[in-house]
Amino acid sequence: MIYAAAFLTGFLSSLGVGGGVILIVYLTVIAGVDQLTAQGINLIFFLPIALLSVIIHRKNKLVDIKQLIPAMIVGSIFSVVGAFAAELIGGELLRKGYGIFVMILGVRSLFQRSKKKCSAG
Repeated sequence: MIYAAAFLTGFLSSLGVGGGVILIVYLTVIAGVDQLTAQGINLIFFLPIALLSVIIHRKNKLVDIKQLIPAMIVGSIFSVVGAFAAELIGGELLRKGYGIFVMILGVRSLFQRSKKKCSAG
């Protein structure tokens, strides 16, 4: 089961879809890991996948370095801020907040219209 969760997480993360949702749900619901630890594992798991994805997407000319560098800097700073905030908030409240967040995303995706790209013939 861990291999299936890792595969789905890696695959979806490399597509930019947010595979961390699968990993966190697996770790907390099935593996019995507390929420704060699961989020930390997810962040560590994400690092090599993100690096490989950036390399591949950059090779395919899908990443603009001028936008990437500032986003990485700001994201890194607020990751530290978020880690301290998560510690202050505590695992139980994080678990409930994360559950609500995932439910909102699910409901939103049910009612969101698809944005189809038209290609001129």
